[in-house]
Amino acid sequence: MTSAEDFDRWYADRAASPLADELVRRTLALPPGLESTSVLSGAGLDEVADALGLGTGQVLLDLACGRGGYGLEIARRTGCRLVGVDFSAVAIEQARERSGGGDFRVGTLTATGLWSSSVDAVLIVDALQFAESKPDALRECLRVLRLGGRLVVTCWQAVDPGDERVTRRTRELDLAVQLPEAGFTGVEIADRPEWRVTERRMWEEALTVEAPDPAMVSMQEEARHVLPNFDRRRRLLATAVKPR
Repeated sequence: MTSAEDFDRWYADRAASPLADELVRRTLALPPGLESTSVLSGAGLDEVADALGLGTGQVLLDLACGRGGYGLEIARRTGCRLVGVDFSAVAIEQARERSGGGDFRVGTLTATGLWSSSVDAVLIVDALQFAESKPDALRECLRVLRLGGRLVVTCWQAVDPGDERVTRRTRELDLAVQLPEAGFTGVEIADRPEWRVTERRMWEEALTVEAPDPAMVSMQEEARHVLPNFDRRRRLLATAVKPR
């Protein structure tokens, strides 16, 4: 899936499939009620929340927020104010319903529609690969951050960037190079192989489910695509700061 229309259909299917959501929450050990938009585990969410370092009244941009699950949970824990941006209008509507309104807007990784220097932190969970220009997306994050603001990204990168069995979108990611080039400082990139253990378990269990609904069928199709090349990707947590 690459287009907003693709994701509109995907989110509509997920809304009609409590089975898929229950499987993801259980295998990833997510908080009750959290509607995931990716495969970040509960342990990963804990690390992300700590890395953001937010407090009451500060502003978090959850970019490519999907249904808003991760951002809403971080806002609940920290008391920060949440702004969610995603290119899927269906996802944004679901996020608004979930939050009782909330500040959720249609936008893209490279054009959020937010004012410059308007947020204290930006979070991108497992979505940076969808930007046609990764450098442009990172520069957009830098633009909307206040001085000293933090960017936290979870993603995958190819173990071997020349391995064409890994998708082009993933091979284009090189955050150790791209974050400083975009203007960020304090760049830290850490491998998280333990997240991969949980992720693999989710995909493998999805293949054992006998269910005809479109969301589970889509999940199983993705599992068959992901698992054969699973060990050719690294799981990363990256943090960076907009210089003062």
